[in-house]
Amino acid sequence: MTELVRLSKRMSELGLCSRREADEWIARGWVRVDGNIISELGSKVLPHQKVTVERQAAAEQSKRVTVLINKPVGFVSGQAEDGYTPAIALIKPENRWPEDEVDTQFHPTQLRSLVPAGRLDIDSVGLLVLTQDGRIAKHLIGETTVVEKEYLVRVQYSKPGRLPDAELRRLNHGLSLDGKKLLPAKVTWQNEDQLNFILREGKKRQIRRMCEMVGLRVIGLKRVRIGKIKLGKLPEGQWRYLREDEQF
Repeated sequence: MTELVRLSKRMSELGLCSRREADEWIARGWVRVDGNIISELGSKVLPHQKVTVERQAAAEQSKRVTVLINKPVGFVSGQAEDGYTPAIALIKPENRWPEDEVDTQFHPTQLRSLVPAGRLDIDSVGLLVLTQDGRIAKHLIGETTVVEKEYLVRVQYSKPGRLPDAELRRLNHGLSLDGKKLLPAKVTWQNEDQLNFILREGKKRQIRRMCEMVGLRVIGLKRVRIGKIKLGKLPEGQWRYLREDEQF
């Protein structure tokens, strides 16, 4: 027997929306299963059943914005904590990059349900994504994500001389954090005191902890790319909208 699954979970699996959005749409009567409107939260479906959404749902989803920020040091990615300011506080008209090519006008309602799709430490800078679109959030931070994140990391070796090649190989593949082996990374020297890290996961303070394990101290850390989206010329402390033709 094929098992029943929650409709909201099935909609998320199909890439239609996030589970939270699914519950919203079901409550509004915007979801059909095999052509019949389903408006009861918690409803279950079989995997072979056809799930569709009404045009109103697609229209609302298209209005949802995704914002790229070049986060400075001193801002936290998510909720305000310990007196530190959240990065969302930077999203106001005066901080919008003048070279933003998107016609969208800023409106305070865009800040509702705008959540970080991934973290960036308070003492790190660079590309941070905030989105109202559950599909983008799931793509970037879902359990099965394989989206690459690229960082430039300025380091100092705690011992005389240079980091041995064997330790660089360990950074690429061979370290564990919290009792779990890390996925293979791509770590190369950018110049004599800066490493380039490309990761497909994002554990808390992962790069700093990896560096500590091989005797490196991180002096500065900047995220320059998430998937196909580069930080580019976006100035520190400024933001822009993700364009329609851009995909992670």
